[in-house]
Amino acid sequence: MMTPIHADGFEQVALCHDEETGLRSVVVIHDTTLGPALGGVRMHTYPDEDAAVADGMRLAEAMTLKAAAAGLGLGGGWSIMIGDPARHRNEGPLRAHGRALAAFEGRFIPVNDIGTTQADIKVIGRETSPVCAAGDPSPLTALGVLEGIRACLRASGGDGDLAGVRVCVQGVGNVGSALADLLAAEAAELIVADTDPRRADAVAARHGARVVAPEVAPAVACDVLAPCGLGSVVTDETLPLLDCRIIAGGANNVLATPAHAAMLQARGILYAPDFCVNAGGLIFLEEQLLGHDSAHAEARVRQVGVRVAEVIDRSRRMGVSTADAATELARARLRP
Repeated sequence: MMTPIHADGFEQVALCHDEETGLRSVVVIHDTTLGPALGGVRMHTYPDEDAAVADGMRLAEAMTLKAAAAGLGLGGGWSIMIGDPARHRNEGPLRAHGRALAAFEGRFIPVNDIGTTQADIKVIGRETSPVCAAGDPSPLTALGVLEGIRACLRASGGDGDLAGVRVCVQGVGNVGSALADLLAAEAAELIVADTDPRRADAVAARHGARVVAPEVAPAVACDVLAPCGLGSVVTDETLPLLDCRIIAGGANNVLATPAHAAMLQARGILYAPDFCVNAGGLIFLEEQLLGHDSAHAEARVRQVGVRVAEVIDRSRRMGVSTADAATELARARLRP
């Protein structure tokens, strides 16, 4: 059963229920002006359906901006399977979610996200088409973040050299661990945090990094805070505790509210807007859909740094936050 939800500024929002499997899911299509909506399939526990809908809407809108800012021919969407991946991620609910997505007739292209895998997307693909499960985008997301960090260092008066730069990677799942590998190869000084201590310890053992508890990561003294887990890292509570000069990471919705961008600027913290700096994975996925090879994809992803530098320059020239500058850049492509 699918229940439509009206939401101003969104093309389609729906709650989906499947009695046979117990699936409860949310599908959001924000904007398809530039092409079909590509979006994650996130499996996560939420206090209620309203919270899941709100998260899906935030993520879908961010995906629209990310695709537009990166110059891609894709729109923005997101979907959420409400549940615990450890208990509910099995064939029945996945196929039921695929049937729900099939009702959107190709306007939504799913890709794995937090709580799902590429294998899960292939199961979903038994019920809907197209799906995007041709390769793990995480390494390319991490590469784009690396180039974005380099652009921020240059904008802060450096030469982009990461040797000795202290970076706190908050969340070392697929993207965060790949970013840690790239940073270690550039001789950065690493601090890592994760809600799963085993993941943090594994990355630390590999690179000699220091491990801190995830709840204290925003307050760690570092040059760069790189959020690579869940969003809402910068909040009213964490903002006064921040002890970094740059924020640039792979997470979506790093700011709890848009107003926090100006607050960071007032504190002298350079923020690389998440939908610009973490666009590498989305670029890679479009490259896969277009049938291009890995070398072509990598070359495009490395341009993330160029786009971040453009946003920073635009922010300074216009006297607005980097988030506002990036948003205007994206919305200009969406205008008829």
